[in-house]
Formats: sequence, C-alpha cells, structure tokens
Amino acid sequence: MLYPPTDRQPWIGRIDRDSPAELVGALKQAANEIRKRDLRLVHEAGAGHIGGSLGAADILTTLYLHSLHVAPERVSDPERDRFILSKGHIAGMLYVVLAARGFIDPEELPTFLQPESDLDGHPSRTGVAAVEANTGPLGHGLPIAAGHAMAARLDGSPRRTFVLTGDGELQEGSNWEALMFAGHQKLGNLTVIIDRNRLQQGARVADTNTLEPLADKLAAFNFEVIEVNGNEIAELLEVFDAPTRDGAKPRAVIAHTNKGHPISFMSDNVAWHHKVPDDKQYTQAMEELEVIS
Repeated sequence: MLYPPTDRQPWIGRIDRDSPAELVGALKQAANEIRKRDLRLVHEAGAGHIGGSLGAADILTTLYLHSLHVAPERVSDPERDRFILSKGHIAGMLYVVLAARGFIDPEELPTFLQPESDLDGHPSRTGVAAVEANTGPLGHGLPIAAGHAMAARLDGSPRRTFVLTGDGELQEGSNWEALMFAGHQKLGNLTVIIDRNRLQQGARVADTNTLEPLADKLAAFNFEVIEVNGNEIAELLEVFDAPTRDGAKPRAVIAHTNKGHPISFMSDNVAWHHKVPDDKQYTQAMEELEVIS
C-alpha cells in the first residue's frame, strides 16, 4: 500500500528559540518534514534529483529558516542576504524550503515539473521571485555569487552572499576563476558552501577527477576554510551565524554530507543521483523519516 500523503504542509516560517538546543531541535524537525515533502514531490512528479536534495536538506533548512536575513514580505529588499543554488538540479528541495519559509504557496508544489509551471527542474528567477539566479549549468553559481558580494562592497552594504555548490561541480574551471577573484578581493561577505557528498552523476568524484587536497587548495586561494558535518545542524549554525568581515578572507565551508541522507538504501549511493523511488521504495523512505520524527 502506498504511503498516504501527509496533510502537513511545509509552511513553517522563520525559526528562533531561546536556547541553542531548542533551536537545533526545531530546525531538525523542520528539515525532516521538508525531506518528506520533497520525497513526495519527486515521487509524484516522476522526476527529480532526490539524492542530492536529501543530502543538502539540512543546509538549506538552516539557511532559509534561520540564518539568512530574508523575508517573503521583503523579497526585493536591496539589503536582503543573497543565496544562490549553484547545483540547480536540486531545485525541488529549494522549492520546498521556499514554501516552508513562505516565499512560495505550498499549494503550488504539486505543479513541480508540470507544463507551464514556474517550478521547473532548474530554478528560474523569472518564475520564482525568491530565486536570485537561474542556475543548473554547473559552474555558474559561484561566479554570480562573487559578483553579488563585490556589488555589496561597492554599495557599502552589510548584506551577505551565500552560494551552495556541488563537489563534482568544482571540476568546472569557472569556479576556480571565481575563487581566485574572491580571494584576491578579500570578499569577507561571501560564504561558499561545498556540498561534499563525494558523488556526481554516475560516479564518485574521486574516480572522475579528484579534488584533494581540497582544503589546501581553497586556502591557497586565500579562503578561510572550515570543515563541518553538513548533516549536523548545530555545526552549520555555528558557521552560518558567524559575522562576516569585509576586507577579510571569504569563507569556504566544506560541508561533508551523504547523498540520500538519511534514507538507508539511498545514502551514499550514486544510483540515487537522478532516480525516482517506486511505490515500495517511497513507502520505505517515508517510514524511515517517520521514525526519525
């Protein structure tokens, strides 16, 4: 029997709590509900990148539901923080998180990948106002983010720019040009988050074109390098909430994640880069997420 769809819509809003432990707990619960909705999104659409989406859920949840200075009622505020999803193929997860924060009506989520829907397979700024840049051609997001960070400096603005890239995406030379620029300009208002799940389409990153020693390379490009467990919200909060310093080194956060996390048969499995769960797999995955709840 197919797992029944939940009536709970991921319309959560910004999360703040009095204590760090309460904040982490609330964000973990929100990330779990968001994973459920994204799993349903991909299953019903019959397409999507569920593995990378699940692995990055904690990063996107922490940013949008707490750390980013953004709000639905100020979607065009020039002083808003900027977030750019360079690995645009996990657009489904971005849409669910935007719905959770109130930028998208949750009732629009079932239109994902449908004809004439604004919720396309790659995020589009013309379709969704909260999307900062059209992405998906890998290697574009980080250069755009560096431009946003430089623009903030020229404006004398304290706004911050965050960008999420995939580790396989770092095989694109345009990323290293952007890293060289950001390091040279000392864009301390820029945070580059690398989703280090060690997998790309069809293979492991190390088998395709190894990135190691990644931390040393980033440091050589004049970045402050921080390594965290990208599936541990407490570690993400510590980095994302830290103040930026203009004129200082930009940050590179190597976020070690597992593609497909925390689903047992998806986690760290390259087959789930672009694969849709059948009814049996969908039911099992939802049951595993319910146990976590």
